[in-house]
Amino acid sequence: MSDVNKDIGARIRELRELSDSTTEEIAKELDVDEETYISYEKGIIDIPASFLYQIAHIFKVDLALILTGEETRMNYFDLTRNGKGVIVDRKKEYKYENLCKHFIHKKAEMFIVTVDPKEDDIPSLNAHAGQEFNYVLEGSLKIFIKDNEIILNEGDSIFFDATCQHAMIALNNKKAKFLAVIM
Repeated sequence: MSDVNKDIGARIRELRELSDSTTEEIAKELDVDEETYISYEKGIIDIPASFLYQIAHIFKVDLALILTGEETRMNYFDLTRNGKGVIVDRKKEYKYENLCKHFIHKKAEMFIVTVDPKEDDIPSLNAHAGQEFNYVLEGSLKIFIKDNEIILNEGDSIFFDATCQHAMIALNNKKAKFLAVIM
């Protein structure tokens, strides 16, 4: 269990307690069993980025507060230099870099997502509230959305309903990198 997981879990637990919600209520809203949710709060298991986004939405806070413990404060712009975003290793298939941690009242979350190639070509599907836009920066991806499998190459983009089960895998035994905007 990493210190990062424990810190994020503690912030989530504090937000839940401040909202006078039970673990059962939040687990139901996230559509996970209560035991899994409690494991998130204790930092025992990694929390998928999609759940972190949903938790931020439920508690009406910016995702950066959950990730870093820092309040957002920028009103006009938030500059993130190359490679200096907040790294979010929340799911083994993907590496996330949050590109906007200080802008207050964002209407979307922006990530650079890196997908390493793996032998298993059937990824674990996830879904979350809102809509998602992905733009491939390097490599090729196969994206699974509902019953569809779509190949995306460098420069291709896709916009979809994120409540549909979806996942991505890198193709051609090379890592792929894409810009993800979650709204």
